[in-house]
Amino acid sequence: MSDSISLIIAEDDQQIAEIQRRFVERIEGFEVVGIAHGLDEARDLIEVLKPQLILLDNQFPTGTGLDLLRELRADNCPSDVILITAAKEVDTLRTAMHSGIFDYILKPLVFERLQASLEKYRHHLNKLSDMDSLLQSDVDKLFQSPSASGQSQPTQSSTNRLPKGIDGITLDKIRAVFSQQSSKQSNNSLNAEQVGQEIGASRTTARRYLEFMVSTDELIAEVSYGTVGRPERRYQLSR
Repeated sequence: MSDSISLIIAEDDQQIAEIQRRFVERIEGFEVVGIAHGLDEARDLIEVLKPQLILLDNQFPTGTGLDLLRELRADNCPSDVILITAAKEVDTLRTAMHSGIFDYILKPLVFERLQASLEKYRHHLNKLSDMDSLLQSDVDKLFQSPSASGQSQPTQSSTNRLPKGIDGITLDKIRAVFSQQSSKQSNNSLNAEQVGQEIGASRTTARRYLEFMVSTDELIAEVSYGTVGRPERRYQLSR
């Protein structure tokens, strides 16, 4: 797969790393070329394999992923980084952003969220490869500047550039659901099953769209831990 985007997973938990590997293998156009369970191993793999993208955990027994990220940037390493972490501290996010991450994903990792991030990354690379010189409009598109379009939500013309598996009509249905929900006085967060029922789609389909909307900052997601059963992700409009 010579046209695939090369990717390294740096995650100290072997089971989580394996889950990530299986997730990536389900997404067309990406190839896992190495898995590291420690920072030293990650350094070696990055130096030798020179991946385009690194899925990087933050907490390791010998240090943090942010430490490694700072080293990579100091060495002018061209690899892009998506940080996948349980760290919810704003300072961690701020430091990661200053170090030039492409995305920040909170654990527990959901397939649809990773898929949306990788699709966004591939779209980003395609935009760059199509450019010969820069116009301000090109820069605005790369950084998804709301001022470029005059609104934060995609316009009708931009729906043609949505990732595969995401269509504008269904997006608008989900936006309407959350718009109605936000006007209620009760809890305005919904899970994927509730949204699916509202739009007449399966929970899996609804979750794919919800995670895409999280990736574009239209929604925020939080993990809810009930008294019984598995944790669930609940979604609400970004403020």
